[in-house]
Amino acid sequence: QVQLVESGGGLVRPGGSLRLSCAASGFTDSNYTMSWVRQAPGKLRELVASINPGGRSTYADSVKGRFTVSRDNAKNTVYLQMNNLQPEDTAVYYCNTVISPRSYWGQGTQVTVSS
Repeated sequence: QVQLVESGGGLVRPGGSLRLSCAASGFTDSNYTMSWVRQAPGKLRELVASINPGGRSTYADSVKGRFTVSRDNAKNTVYLQMNNLQPEDTAVYYCNTVISPRSYWGQGTQVTVSS
């Protein structure tokens, strides 16, 4: 069965760093594009970053230069390194992939940036 499990969220001060992990099971994640999506209360869902099977990454303008998505194929895990975090980054972060014709989501991990 396909399963995605996020971890690594927490409370951090502005300017701090955090690394999120997405552990995949039931499929080889290096064969598919993996994405990080965030949802803040009262705001639209935002695609934060993606990494494709060739290792090419893309980012939302709001996080360029601060966030880095990567993958460890041996561990079947995708990461999101978040640096210089700001209050507007506060959200639940989800791992997502599409394995046609279905879309799969993790349970989400809360990131809170506050003084």
